[in-house]
Amino acid sequence: MSKVTRLQTPAAATLRQPSELIAQGLAPAQSRDDLEQVAARYAIAVTPDVAALIDPNDPDDPIARQYIPRAEELATLPIERDDPIGDAAHAPVEGIVHRHRDRVLLKLVHVCAVYCRFCFRRETIGPGKDNALSREATAAALDYIRAHPEIWEVIFTGGDPLMLSPRRLAEIMAELATIDHVRIIRFHTRLPVADPARITPELVRALQTPRTTTWVALHANHPRELTAAARAACARLIDAGIPMVSQSVLLRGVNDDSETLEALMRGFVECRIKPYYLHHGDLAPGTAHLRTTLAEGQALMRALRGRVSGLCQPEYVLDIPGGYGKAPVGPNYLHGDDGTGAVSRYRVTDYCGDVHLYPPES
Repeated sequence: MSKVTRLQTPAAATLRQPSELIAQGLAPAQSRDDLEQVAARYAIAVTPDVAALIDPNDPDDPIARQYIPRAEELATLPIERDDPIGDAAHAPVEGIVHRHRDRVLLKLVHVCAVYCRFCFRRETIGPGKDNALSREATAAALDYIRAHPEIWEVIFTGGDPLMLSPRRLAEIMAELATIDHVRIIRFHTRLPVADPARITPELVRALQTPRTTTWVALHANHPRELTAAARAACARLIDAGIPMVSQSVLLRGVNDDSETLEALMRGFVECRIKPYYLHHGDLAPGTAHLRTTLAEGQALMRALRGRVSGLCQPEYVLDIPGGYGKAPVGPNYLHGDDGTGAVSRYRVTDYCGDVHLYPPES
């Protein structure tokens, strides 16, 4: 079956090989052999915009930890798995994941402008994999959506769906707009951070249809990623009437302290982006060095509750391995205090850690 790729041409200066990273001072020369082994298994791409954010003199630079390969990726733990969130268990046709009744994932492309070192789909995206769904598979995916009137929302993911050309995006959007029960179309993307110049007026227009509402979810994990260019790219979307939410991954050495997390969430809100999800790191192969513990994540969420307004609060979630969906895993502030088997009073913990009875004593 022929594969039809409708991707924009990537920037020539995107760094894709360990030798290029070493030449730019973004990886140590002595790591070349290990990085070549990593590159043989997992995709590498660092755009000029991202490379410019990295401090080559900081071995623990939080931007580098997200995008520059490391030897630790060669170690796979027994608990890690190729499909950590169970996409395959809910894929009725190629390109569709139908895990929840009223929404589906639509995976048209399997490439990104940049490749995150913690990606939960790292075994299925990047060079050497199929770049995009064929025309035939895309038609079958759209037919599946048409045949299921319970589907209210279509979520474009991948790969990065905004790697598609504006013309191809407009074609797909027009097809979805003919399906009466589809009312919400959501795009998950790194592009405003990774290559903000590609968020052009033409691309923005391609995301809009007269009868559906488009949302864009921006993936960013560190406040330094919200550059002036990234903020301007997001403004082009928002000013066109496309609301935005954020998603971030809690990553060791990147955003696992309350000051960084606070700055990131404030940055989103300043950009008119509502913080949505803070994901616990998935059990993707070779990512143990970037995962925190759930207890650490809960402590950070408790700290965030006391530091920033409700506008800045994401929901801390765990994608349950095996395809069982997301579960909120933030700290619990409410505990029963009955002593009789029937709860008559609760203990409620405030943001300072003090405990109060509810209802209060008369």
